[in-house]
Amino acid sequence: MNLAEGVQIVSFGILAVLLIGTALGVVLFENIVHSAFLLAGVFVSIAGLYLLLNGDFVAAAQLLIYVGAVNVLILFAIMLVNKRQAFVPFPTAWVRKALTGVVSLGLFALLSTMVLATPWSLSTAIPPSNTIVLIGQHFFTDFLLPFELASILLLIAMVGAIILARREYLPEQTISPEQQQVLTLPERPRELVSIGESSRNIQ
Repeated sequence: MNLAEGVQIVSFGILAVLLIGTALGVVLFENIVHSAFLLAGVFVSIAGLYLLLNGDFVAAAQLLIYVGAVNVLILFAIMLVNKRQAFVPFPTAWVRKALTGVVSLGLFALLSTMVLATPWSLSTAIPPSNTIVLIGQHFFTDFLLPFELASILLLIAMVGAIILARREYLPEQTISPEQQQVLTLPERPRELVSIGESSRNIQ
């Protein structure tokens, strides 16, 4: 084993422990803000694993999209809700916990079976020197239609979010003068009083 392989194994161990620890913190912590911050640690750990696999573009996209957009959006949603009251436990909460445990154990057993049944072997293929160019070629040749559809969908979502966030600037419904007269009460005529008479009345 040379120095590069040793560094990769140590880095993988650190990232794996960090990933598992932050993922458990997301699930087990009662404070939802702490869970959201630990979720950012999960995304950063996954980006580090992508770097170990020579996926520099995927790692950068992981940091920009998940840490810089999705996780920040979750934090904004939590802070906008601003729930100060403590959570009240439901009387049948144990049923949900039991179902969650069964589903989690089933997924863990399925993933463990897949890991053990997969014939792992070290690849001798030389990774491409510039993965960004290769991904760009696939985006604009083989996956052009899904790429454009995803961009249109994201654009529609962005425009909808802007409209919902700036609802106070939407034009109000115009009311015609006839409707305005019907809706408003007639004003009582006021008598004009001179300054001298008003001062004598005050005295």
